[in-house]
Amino acid sequence: MGELVMKLIIWVIVIISIQKYNTCLGSRRLSSDSLIITNPPPLGICASTVIKYGYKCQEIDVMTEDGYILSVQRIPEGRDDHGGYRRNRQPVLLQHGVLVDGMTWLLNSPEQSLALILADNGYDVWIANTRGTSFSRRHISIDPSKPEFWNWTWDEIAARDLPAVIAFIFNQTNQKIHYVGHSLVEHLLGPKLYMGTLIALASFSEWKQIDKMKSAALLSPIAYLSHMTTPLGILAAKNFVGEVTIVFGLAEFNPKGDDVDRFLKGLCADPKVDCYDLMSSITGKNCCLNASTVDVFLRNEPQSTSTKNLVHLAQTVRDGVLAKYDYGTRAFNVEHYGVPKPPIYNLSNIPTDFPLFLSYGGQDALSDPKDVATLLDDLKMHDEGKLSVQYIKDYAHADFIMGVTAKDVVYNKIISFFQRNQ
Repeated sequence: MGELVMKLIIWVIVIISIQKYNTCLGSRRLSSDSLIITNPPPLGICASTVIKYGYKCQEIDVMTEDGYILSVQRIPEGRDDHGGYRRNRQPVLLQHGVLVDGMTWLLNSPEQSLALILADNGYDVWIANTRGTSFSRRHISIDPSKPEFWNWTWDEIAARDLPAVIAFIFNQTNQKIHYVGHSLVEHLLGPKLYMGTLIALASFSEWKQIDKMKSAALLSPIAYLSHMTTPLGILAAKNFVGEVTIVFGLAEFNPKGDDVDRFLKGLCADPKVDCYDLMSSITGKNCCLNASTVDVFLRNEPQSTSTKNLVHLAQTVRDGVLAKYDYGTRAFNVEHYGVPKPPIYNLSNIPTDFPLFLSYGGQDALSDPKDVATLLDDLKMHDEGKLSVQYIKDYAHADFIMGVTAKDVVYNKIISFFQRNQ
């Protein structure tokens, strides 16, 4: 394939989930309840995308209960507000999706990037980077070159990564936290499309740290994918579970590796998939993207995740239910869960008085309105006034995170929602 096709293939993987930066940092034991400020790595998120615009930014390490060391960035105040972080600013946590990292929230200019907009509007902004991404390839005892490092799925991210970061922020600020999640990071291969919103819904349904949360805003919310219309996503979801052990046999799913390249070339050979218009094929027809933003995205993404995680996401597409990882046999599931089938995440368990804001688009090929309707049905018992829903007819999946109109169309609505739920 030519250079153009290869670049488009990389873009597809990017959409599947966006996470980047290929720097492996040395491991060291950290205290889970003490703030650790580190010197940002070369070309780190703070140095490369935040400080240069005049904002303060801190690089922080947070350790999970199973020993993973997560990179977190904190933007404690706005560009023109000196010392504002000392005035009990409300913390906001931004969570990316699969195959991407915290750079997701900083792709546009300061006037168009949600993280910096929130800082300029008086919030204490925290950006998460889940295990396996460039700055979170660390563990207290396991090297990322070992298969054991990659033995996890989004179950562990929902049960350990997200709660660890929430607890850390709460302990540092003594305030409840607003949350923003997006699913862009999982678009590319279809099954990886929803982690930013998925892990929040799964975690909240099991009441993990929800007592420390103030509210949650979910952009392009994905909990179900039965009506996903992206040809590439559907094909990948159908093939991934069956072929993963044969084609890959790898613990780490590296989007830039040769094995993944061969897998994607095979998908692009299918006549139903147009790899010359991958963005639209995966996300739907985005209305409001800036070409320069897409270039920035391609320079930074995609990032590695665990192959097991992608299998789990593919299972979610294939089975049509939001459940824990299926180990494939009755005996293995009984060994892990005590029951023959993986337990289902019951989203109706999310507290009915917990404020939720859901924003979705009419052109979204990943978070299809029919699937959002199924999610809303799970939340139908939510208390009056605690569930806010925004439908944007012309928006597709990537518009919510990279659209040049997102500030006026979506982000101002998020800020108003946070203000109503202070």
